[in-house]
Amino acid sequence: MPGEHPARGRRTTERKGDVRERAILDTCEALLAQKGYDVMTVGDIAQGAGITRGALYFYFGSKQEVVTALVARTVEHLWERSRATAQADEPREAVAAAMRRTVELWNEHGLVMRTAIDLSLHVPEIGELWSRTADLFTAAITAVLERAGVQPGTEPDQASAMARALCWMIERSFYHASQESREVLQKASSTCEHIWLVSAGLTD
Repeated sequence: MPGEHPARGRRTTERKGDVRERAILDTCEALLAQKGYDVMTVGDIAQGAGITRGALYFYFGSKQEVVTALVARTVEHLWERSRATAQADEPREAVAAAMRRTVELWNEHGLVMRTAIDLSLHVPEIGELWSRTADLFTAAITAVLERAGVQPGTEPDQASAMARALCWMIERSFYHASQESREVLQKASSTCEHIWLVSAGLTD
């Protein structure tokens, strides 16, 4: 479920431990930008969060666990955007809203998203998170296509198959464009949105 934590169970109230865990994840995201996944260490993360290495190990068993938790926190936002897309009524508005929210997330956390993609083939927990994210986003796209009149089903010209192809097209396009600039990312989003609208038969 979207609220699950891949490595440690979260408390339902904001306690000192929750604040410290958030500081660890915020530091990890900053270090991804400064040093990259391969270079940063557990010691770097602990120092940036203002705690000892021993204290960090109370929350996470390794650098990989920290990054996995960071990915989980980030994709929760994407899951929320996917659900909002699936619940929107008018297909054209749903497509525009989905792309706008996805651009916002990639602008805010593009480095985490790219790290998740890079590690998804090698870290099973991250691979599972990313696969589940793709499934949820595909389901949202499918719902929009079906509301636009595309026939349900898994054949190449039917909603489920088209949605999966659109999902992975958007992921790969955003992965590359987000490394260039916000302007390039916006252009890539506009192109993906146009293709989605064409697929749904929503262009004039």
